[in-house]
Amino acid sequence: MLYSRVPAAEKRAAFRKQLASGKLLRFPGAFNPLSAPLIQEKGFEGVYISGAVIAADLGLPDIGLTTLTEVATRGGQIARMTDLPTLIDADTGFGEPMNVARTVQTLEDAGVAGLHIEDQVNPKRCGHLDGKAVVDSDTAIKRIRAAADARRDPNLLIMARTDIRAIEGLQAAIDRAKALVDAGADAIFPEAMKDLSEFEAVRKAIDVPMLANMTEFGKSELFTTEQLEGVGVNIVIYPVSLLRLAMGAAERGLDTLVAEGSLNSEVPNMQTRARLYELNDYAGYNSFDESVFNFTL
Repeated sequence: MLYSRVPAAEKRAAFRKQLASGKLLRFPGAFNPLSAPLIQEKGFEGVYISGAVIAADLGLPDIGLTTLTEVATRGGQIARMTDLPTLIDADTGFGEPMNVARTVQTLEDAGVAGLHIEDQVNPKRCGHLDGKAVVDSDTAIKRIRAAADARRDPNLLIMARTDIRAIEGLQAAIDRAKALVDAGADAIFPEAMKDLSEFEAVRKAIDVPMLANMTEFGKSELFTTEQLEGVGVNIVIYPVSLLRLAMGAAERGLDTLVAEGSLNSEVPNMQTRARLYELNDYAGYNSFDESVFNFTL
């Protein structure tokens, strides 16, 4: 009932332990708080919180328009609904190194287990769009160093994302990743790799966990978990997948309503009221309510 009873510090410690196991961790993206317990129920290892999804949920494109307050608020709403560790997209850190430090502490207070900060210029673009630009190595390093120095819980995972592959090539991505690890990054997110061999090349160059982004309609193929685990990937995210599935279903439903005048034909495809109540734990709330208000004289 209500929120997760697992403290944020315990989720972070568990996340670190999972990463040390060598097992591939699967983090589907929660597009709202209700989807987080669903991800947990289905047996996944963690929950991802996408900046692109937060922007889309606000009706905005993923071009750096969201604020730290908006991201931290949604991150906290999702993190508190699951016992699983949550990894959140912190974009470019929302400013200069001092802003990055504040971002880290604000997201730490929101209860996430980890966050990633990228090396794009501000405002950023979706990592799988053309026309990206990245900052110089010195600026990227300062962001990660500020992030690592700012955290108060040593188990909060500071991940560095680099988008330089699409601009300067694979070797530049490897060099940037190594520099970011030296600056204090606990893990590396090499964005928009073209094939498995590129993931493997990055894996061989670094000695910290590595993340793969399996986003649909992007620059990378949609590799299987077996393929990713085979080249040493530690975390795989599916950032926008649930939002795309949900919005696809919503659009089809609206088209049906226009075409048929009712949603009778779509009812079998809907989540039932009983299933929604189960996911929302209505029974738990009812039991709590009765224990408080029911009494006999």
